[in-house]
Amino acid sequence: MSSKIAIIGSGPTGIYTLKGLVGKAEPLSITIFESEADPGKGTPYHPDLNDQAMLSNIASIELPPVCETLSDWLRRQPDEELQRFGIERALIADREFYPRVVLGEFLFSQFSQLIEIGKANGHSIDVRASHRVRDIELRQKDIRLSVSAPDGSTEEFAFDHVVMATGHDFPETTEVKPGYYMSPWPAPALKKIGPCRVGILGTSLSGIDALITVATAHGSFLLDEQGVLQYHPMAETDGLHVTMMSRKGVLPEADFYCEIPYRPLQFCTEAAIETLIATRRHDLLDAVFELFKAELLFCDPEYASRIGLSFLTVETIAKAYFNDRETTPPFQWAARNLAEAEANKKAKYTVEWRYAILRMHEVIALAIPHLDEKDLERFHKYFKTVFVDDYATVPHASIQRLLALYRAGKLDIQALGNKSEIDNESVERGAVVRAQGNTYTFDAFIDATGQHTLSARDIPFPTLKQQGVMRKATTSAVPSLVDGEGALVRTGGVDLDEKFRPIFQDNLTNRLYCGSIAFLLHKLPFVQGITSARDIGSVVSKAILETNAQLQLSAA
Repeated sequence: MSSKIAIIGSGPTGIYTLKGLVGKAEPLSITIFESEADPGKGTPYHPDLNDQAMLSNIASIELPPVCETLSDWLRRQPDEELQRFGIERALIADREFYPRVVLGEFLFSQFSQLIEIGKANGHSIDVRASHRVRDIELRQKDIRLSVSAPDGSTEEFAFDHVVMATGHDFPETTEVKPGYYMSPWPAPALKKIGPCRVGILGTSLSGIDALITVATAHGSFLLDEQGVLQYHPMAETDGLHVTMMSRKGVLPEADFYCEIPYRPLQFCTEAAIETLIATRRHDLLDAVFELFKAELLFCDPEYASRIGLSFLTVETIAKAYFNDRETTPPFQWAARNLAEAEANKKAKYTVEWRYAILRMHEVIALAIPHLDEKDLERFHKYFKTVFVDDYATVPHASIQRLLALYRAGKLDIQALGNKSEIDNESVERGAVVRAQGNTYTFDAFIDATGQHTLSARDIPFPTLKQQGVMRKATTSAVPSLVDGEGALVRTGGVDLDEKFRPIFQDNLTNRLYCGSIAFLLHKLPFVQGITSARDIGSVVSKAILETNAQLQLSAA
């Protein structure tokens, strides 16, 4: 009898999990539950949730192929499809960036191809669109799912394996009060914001997405005679002005050219990190930081000298990293950085310090689950932001649009500092923001700070929550001065093993796999985007096939 597998969600994590399952192995019975009406596109790329102007920040060359690469898929599309996407055939390239909805179409195509491949290889695959999983219960030999069907009825299912591939956690209701939006998605909700004073919390790509959605509702971007992008507001939209806000008040940098596949690191290597994990218990983060410094000095001694790297610590590296940007007017920095990035892309020139930090983030991530409570807090507070900023660069077109809006007098940036207050209770619409002795009033306010970390208490499945098998992740406490030992403390996220299964002692099946991004960020802080979805899907599908093989062997 074939093993019964459920995948909850048909976005990137679900797709890469399916890819790992549909090869020529023992036949499987796979059911995919998708809450949306059209599966296979993923929430961050779904046409109903995104504006056509929203750009993805992953180029084709970085996107792990499913059945083919994004560039190859685009090249085989007919002209009318490319025209619908707003893509010129001659400009299709591995390092270009495309609208989010284009990635949604690509993922849907790959999902459909995987289903055909799976069926051809003897697997049974049932895709249930508009089906929302409401509850999960672990039992001794199987897992029960309670699912809402499109007609409002509830269906019960039992599976041998269940994969939570629910991806991003976006609120079902965006405008929670008049003019106050707790998420930039779904984008169509932002289109009804009038030409008024708009505040956007967040200056990363999510904040830029929100900005462009609002801006394109009241104007358009066009190239002038010199080929420079300009913003042209519609008539009677003089009242539109957007303020983007963040703690530092800095914009992300433009995507930088680098060599792919990555050149090997010399000092901050996987082997070096694994050695530290094995031999150091209580000063692991500082030891990792020394490897980081050694690599950065080796790769770019001029940059290391300029920021005073030899004198920096975990607590001071971010201040040095951001210093130039924080002390330069944001749009002046953006224009200069964009010009540099465009010239480097044309010349295929790699800025070594940026490239070194980019290559190190995934290696250093190996050490994060092994940090004690104090060092985990230090990492999240001081060190993580350097890596996140370095890899979260944005398409050149995004910076061009920001500069166009600034030149049109429609945009400014505000640094809030470490202490700020957002008040949406004392006003009828929007919000009032108080920071650094100043008060800013907005008719519309959008929280675009991106995906927030969720923990065990946020599990949306009541029975699973009641069973207590999803617990906060553990890490070592700071060791006692008396006995030198540190107890385990629960610090956040969910406690999973290396195969993304919850860790518990109860006599229940351990074949539930949590690949939901929001629950992983505490111990896996760089788990973001499609490459992470590929990694999770690969691990989970391999674990399922290995478990099935072991069961068949024991049965024989």
